[in-house]
Amino acid sequence: MPLHTTDALILRTYKLGESDRIVVFLTRDRGKRRGVAKNARQSRRRFGGALEPMTCGRVQYVERERRDLVLLEYVEVQRSPLSAADGDALGYVSYFAELIDEWAPEADPNESLFRLGSSVVDAICAGVPIEPLARYFEFWLLRLQGVYEPAQGVSAEARAFLASARICSPLALARVRVSPQTINELDIAHRELIEMHLEKKLRSARVLREMRR
Repeated sequence: MPLHTTDALILRTYKLGESDRIVVFLTRDRGKRRGVAKNARQSRRRFGGALEPMTCGRVQYVERERRDLVLLEYVEVQRSPLSAADGDALGYVSYFAELIDEWAPEADPNESLFRLGSSVVDAICAGVPIEPLARYFEFWLLRLQGVYEPAQGVSAEARAFLASARICSPLALARVRVSPQTINELDIAHRELIEMHLEKKLRSARVLREMRR
């Protein structure tokens, strides 16, 4: 049974039986995988907080013959959005993870998508304002998937923000000035694009809208 060790981004988990969890994670070099974390529900000693969404770390897993699910051996945490000082930022973690999960095909390497997710975690940990960061993430995710349409119908300030987003890193985004009105304008425009191409509404996006009321 092949053993693999690689960088990965945890996307989500769900229950399996009485004691295990299925973990969905995006690897740098082997695409999205699904694995079984044995006893992850009964004991936190082995995985601890390593299975939280958008955790970046080194994972080791075993591929099992004629089985879609790999066996997750360990996750060594390198960076976690749980270290963010901004409590509002934590509300976006599941949203970022759900978007990546929706767009990442199974076992199809996409290092650009992995780097985007990883860099967003760095920005969260560094305290970059979360609303501009969310618009940045949506913009680049849509561009990477080839579905971002020219922003002809948005304001001049929105176009200026997107022009900055094309050339700066998520960490540098902290120096980009943008008004709340423009952030809201792009939120609506991006949400329409995302829902059109996914052909559904995201559960995490609905939760975020309720949080902002």
